[in-house]
Amino acid sequence: MNFSPRCRPVLIGSLPLHDHEAALAMIFRHTPEIPIWPQLPRLPKEGMIRQFLDGFPGLKEDGKRFWIDTEAADFPEQMAQFYDEYGQAEAETNPCRPPFMLNEEAAPGFYAFCQALAESGGEKKMPWTVKGQITGPVTCGMGVKDSHGRAIVHDDNLRDVLVALIAMKAECQARCLARLTNQETPPLVFIDEPAMVAFGSSGFSGIGRDMVSEAVGRVIASIHRGGALAGVHVCANGDWQPVLASTADIVSFDAYSYFDNLILYRQELLHFLARGGVLAWGIVPTGDMAALEEATEDSLHALWRGQLAKLLALGVDKETMTARTLITPSCGTGSLTATQAEKALCLTAKLSRRLRRELYGAEGGENPREQT
Repeated sequence: MNFSPRCRPVLIGSLPLHDHEAALAMIFRHTPEIPIWPQLPRLPKEGMIRQFLDGFPGLKEDGKRFWIDTEAADFPEQMAQFYDEYGQAEAETNPCRPPFMLNEEAAPGFYAFCQALAESGGEKKMPWTVKGQITGPVTCGMGVKDSHGRAIVHDDNLRDVLVALIAMKAECQARCLARLTNQETPPLVFIDEPAMVAFGSSGFSGIGRDMVSEAVGRVIASIHRGGALAGVHVCANGDWQPVLASTADIVSFDAYSYFDNLILYRQELLHFLARGGVLAWGIVPTGDMAALEEATEDSLHALWRGQLAKLLALGVDKETMTARTLITPSCGTGSLTATQAEKALCLTAKLSRRLRRELYGAEGGENPREQT
């Protein structure tokens, strides 16, 4: 891998809006070089978990509640049909069809995003690359219950279906997004998986390291098969070894809150960087309203510079590290107000431009899409 974003900005996913066109306008305004498709969790089907469940055997809904009805009379037949479709899709060059494409009712932001870029006109107006995102299989499996109220991640059969479904949806996303770039830089697909570091905690009782690594590894492999780079986004803290030891190309983390915890894993971090890994530096706080209120471009610039110095003290090469850096909010902004989200996005873009001017001069600070 030779992916060098050189401190470009990118977002995590969610926005606190109800309108996809307004969300796209905000995204393109602040991060036009690596735009994302918007997730709007204030709409019923666009929550982090529900958005990617269409196609799961036995999926039932009742208002805002959804579950897997394992007691349905036709549930065994639905399971058999799913595996038949999955086997066919795995054997094909292009598996992008239902149930593995994102459902347009659940993910309208994805389709609005693809249409907006397709209509933008010509390669010169294409972004440097694009980013998609998908729920992590373990985090999702903890949030989805069966007919008895048990998390499906604890059922080997249901977990296998979930991992297969998410992996195939991630691959189809990658294939679609690859058509929207300048063909020189592969698209990015991030897996939102806080369980990757939180296993063993009370909230993830019964979840082991091997289970998490195997499940996430399958999704990463599918993203690679679809022609994209795979990121793992973690807005939590815990054991960072599985994330850094995974086959992910990018590790996205909350640098504002957990940077000092991450660098405790010195050897794993150095190995990750040595194999070409990229850090998506979540330096703009979104989980702490008071911190976001107080944050300025200057304060975040000083914080990032201080964190970079700590990495260099571990033996990381400065040129390599800055080339393999993305600047991001610490997490999505779906839980913020629209005003707070606008500030978070604005700070992300401003800090990125400042660092790129300082590190790479005028060329590094230019934005090709803004010039068109």
